[in-house]
Amino acid sequence: MTDKKVKNQKEQLENKITALFDLLSELYGIDKLLLKAGKLDILDILESELIDDKLIALQKLIFDLPIVDDVPKEVEAKISLLDDLEETLTDKLAKKSIKEEIENKINEKLELKHQEYIKEIKEEIVRQEDKDNTVDTPQMLKKYIELECLEENGLNISANNLLRPKSLEEIIGQERGTKALLTKLASPYPQHIIIHGPPGVGKTTAARLALEMVKGMDNTPFGEKGQFIEVDATTLRWDPREVTNPLLGSVHDPIYQGAKGKLAQDGIPEPKLGLVTKAHGGILFIDEIGELDPILQNKLLKVLEDKRVHFDSSYYDPDNENVPQYIKKLFKDGAPADFILVGATTRSPQELNPALRSRCTSIFFEPLTKEEIAGIVEQASSKLSIKVEEGVGELISSYTIQGREAINILIDAYNLALYNKGNIIRIKHVLEAVKLSRLVPINKKEANNESQVGRVLGLGVSGFLGSILEVEAISFSASEKGKGSLNFNKTAGSMAQDSVVTAASVIRKVTGKNIKDYDIHVNIVGGAKVDGPSAGVAILVAIISALEEIEVRQDIAITGEISLHGKIKPVGGVIEKIYGAQQAGVKEVFIPADNKLDFDDIKIDVIPVKSIEEVLEMVLAG
Repeated sequence: MTDKKVKNQKEQLENKITALFDLLSELYGIDKLLLKAGKLDILDILESELIDDKLIALQKLIFDLPIVDDVPKEVEAKISLLDDLEETLTDKLAKKSIKEEIENKINEKLELKHQEYIKEIKEEIVRQEDKDNTVDTPQMLKKYIELECLEENGLNISANNLLRPKSLEEIIGQERGTKALLTKLASPYPQHIIIHGPPGVGKTTAARLALEMVKGMDNTPFGEKGQFIEVDATTLRWDPREVTNPLLGSVHDPIYQGAKGKLAQDGIPEPKLGLVTKAHGGILFIDEIGELDPILQNKLLKVLEDKRVHFDSSYYDPDNENVPQYIKKLFKDGAPADFILVGATTRSPQELNPALRSRCTSIFFEPLTKEEIAGIVEQASSKLSIKVEEGVGELISSYTIQGREAINILIDAYNLALYNKGNIIRIKHVLEAVKLSRLVPINKKEANNESQVGRVLGLGVSGFLGSILEVEAISFSASEKGKGSLNFNKTAGSMAQDSVVTAASVIRKVTGKNIKDYDIHVNIVGGAKVDGPSAGVAILVAIISALEEIEVRQDIAITGEISLHGKIKPVGGVIEKIYGAQQAGVKEVFIPADNKLDFDDIKIDVIPVKSIEEVLEMVLAG
């Protein structure tokens, strides 16, 4: 082989090796190629000028054979090796090119689909906006006409609406309450009010009529546009996260709750005004306010302080030019909420939130007497334009002390009279109505003119409704002196049991007898639960009557807490208890001297007493 041929072969080898290294750089890139060479430990031979070293490096890089350390000696064999390396490297480059082409197509598809998806969302928003702004179609107009026809073909107004009082004078039995309500509203500075009283005596109706009356008075802040907004706390539902709050208002964000139309498209939250804003300039009436969620109560108190509701949302951007002016104003200044709160409850003041009580003045609606129930029946029957048989009002009053329920009984009897083709509501119709409703008399004549040993009428109250407690006691000499027992029905409650123990301690002071020499059993008939110590005096009188075998008058009733020294301490619910005694036919009621009252409409004798000796002197018949 000539020197010239050898030189040509050598140049051919070097050119091919250089070309392969260029292709490797294109396949991996310089950085990755050097990294791969470092892992194969061939960085030093890459810089070598020897062809054999470069061939070793190429084999390791292209064939991925890290253990190759030799090359063919013959030039032809080296050229053949380079051809193999070139073919393998070409395949890798072709695969890389195809892979990149496929990836590019995939990315193009993804981008296209993404744009289509965005376009679909925008079209949906536009369709929704168009739907919101759509002019009535023939189908919609047809439904509207059908709805109007339904309105025209409705039934007559309900009897309850017809019989509801149309003026404060028609609210029977609440003269003091309605006067107090008016005086607190008909002022340049009206007060927030809580009306306490039993159910069905006219609290809601009185508040609504009072607003209409004070609108026409001088010096009142209520204008003609002042509204009476009514809500029942027992049915009021809200979300502590402020997603929804019908009382105070909430914010509908554009993502989860879906603000309307363009607001959703522009990502703008939409405040929703609550009842406190609708009541602005008028009265917000919350029935059963004692049942309102405590957290919501505190939020309501904050609104009463600020006379404004403030809104907040992480989606609100004050610099967004697309935000409507009214939304900017609501987020910046809040919504006006300057109103008078009137709440109604069957709870006593002590059971309400102290913070709520401190911001409101309390007025009280009284339980209805039999005469007042009869008056309500007479007034309602005149509105029904029908005569009633004598005694109907008195009969209805024996089944209820609620005006609303008395009206319902009257309506049932009225319907029965019409069904039987009569024009008079008779006693038999009332009896049939209460039988169908499975009502039982509530005003049992517990009192009588006789006297009895070991039986005393006490007084209790529950939810502003007074009732008679029948306290019994019986006494026997103990089988062994000094080892007597004192028993009491546990269902009456722990407070009543404490009253029995206290009474046992007072007995020795009053009678001189050692209670341990007797077996005594005290019972509250019917298992009535006594929540407070107000039955203490009645229990003591019953035990003394049983021990001394002295009869007790049965036309009197007693309430009061007894102290260890025989003093009579004040108790709660005295007004309600007196009304309960009046309903039961009691002639005299003994109350603690500290509970003394002066009401003109009380039709029985109320006797204030300070000690047990005073009571015994007047109630024992012997």
